[in-house]
Amino acid sequence: MAGGSTLPRRALGRRLRELRLEAKKSQLAAGLAIEVSKQGVGRLEDGQVVRISTAQYRDLLDFYGADEDAKTEVLGLYQEVKAAKGDPSSGWWRAYADVVNPHFDHFMSLEQACSRMTAFQLTLLPGLLQTPEYRRWLVKTADPAMSAVDMERRLELTARRQRRLAEDPEFSLEVLLSESALRHLVGGREVMGEQLQHLLSVGSLPNVSIRVIPFDVGGHPGLVVQSFTLFEFPPLHASRLPEPPVVFVEGFTGALFLEEDSAIERHRSAATGLRQVALSESATKLLVEEIAEEYAA
Repeated sequence: MAGGSTLPRRALGRRLRELRLEAKKSQLAAGLAIEVSKQGVGRLEDGQVVRISTAQYRDLLDFYGADEDAKTEVLGLYQEVKAAKGDPSSGWWRAYADVVNPHFDHFMSLEQACSRMTAFQLTLLPGLLQTPEYRRWLVKTADPAMSAVDMERRLELTARRQRRLAEDPEFSLEVLLSESALRHLVGGREVMGEQLQHLLSVGSLPNVSIRVIPFDVGGHPGLVVQSFTLFEFPPLHASRLPEPPVVFVEGFTGALFLEEDSAIERHRSAATGLRQVALSESATKLLVEEIAEEYAA
């Protein structure tokens, strides 16, 4: 989870950079406004440790002309950085915070900020590929008591997340699926038939790659590593290195955000091994079409 990690600090840095750019201010000007060096502002935006007081944050937000919502957002993140608890990272999805798991706010922050996602799934399809009825079954199974209103908000959240696939050509999604994710009858045959047709449609987007690992390949690294999502980020700016990658691993009762180099490399290596045994995109399309026909029969 977020405690002890750099995720809140990185989310804070990203938001401050956005506000500075929106205000058309330089890092030098921002530093002068709060008596911090240009380099200090740069480190702050890069998610590194910088000694800045609450009063200085308020002055910086005033200098950027931030509205009250932005100020509340940034100061909430600052409190989480200090306490390793409290409000998680922020964005439009916070309107749905009461109907999602606590860790999901950090997941959304990463999903919206990254330039590339690589997801491996053993049993279920990732949220960015799910149809409303497939998602409805998953939510109802996980929380049978969820009200109809909250259910619709969950579905709305998923739909908003999925817009990025079509609207952001700078974002790429690679999905490696065990064949079992196509075979489990999530919601029944009709739901799965519709879901597989949707996979064929989304898979045709130029920034989306969907490849299936068939049963007949036998053992593969994913059976040991289990399902995961790797987030990779664009360069912070022309002269700097990209924000470090993050791996997300979710369980039934909690989740892990892995930032250590060894954990990242282990999952990169696993993804490489999975690509080696996965079908090509064209062969995947044929398999998905074949299974979809079985559901329609």
